[in-house]
Amino acid sequence: MIIRDILNLKGNVIHSIAPQGLVSDAVATMVKHDIGSLVVMQDGAITGMLTFREVLSALDARRGNLGDIPVREMMVREPMTCALEDSADSLRERMTQHHVRYVPVKQGDRLLGVISFHDIAKAVIKQSNFENRLLKRYIKHWPEDDG
Repeated sequence: MIIRDILNLKGNVIHSIAPQGLVSDAVATMVKHDIGSLVVMQDGAITGMLTFREVLSALDARRGNLGDIPVREMMVREPMTCALEDSADSLRERMTQHHVRYVPVKQGDRLLGVISFHDIAKAVIKQSNFENRLLKRYIKHWPEDDG
């Protein structure tokens, strides 16, 4: 399975915020849409990612007060990205190795969507279920050996 397949299944809605946006507004957007990350964009280009991990770190460092912190102060700069043609297995390995839960999908400089570790897991489960059904069907119709 490739990233294009997963993106087609989940859709390509992109939630973003500008680097000068407030983290408190970012949190409100994440809660409203039940998502764990926002792409940080400036003039149509990715400048970073903000995930719940960075928000929790900021909350801890500031003793629970986000105040008026701009997103640029805590976003991940130069986030890991992937391409439509990348395999889900290779992306899963990279995400696990680097402890990354959200990866923007790009084609050249164009942002196409964001893949989460949850999206990868759902796709793997769906693929495994399909393969299991095929194997069960094959075994059910196993040719008898008259040998």
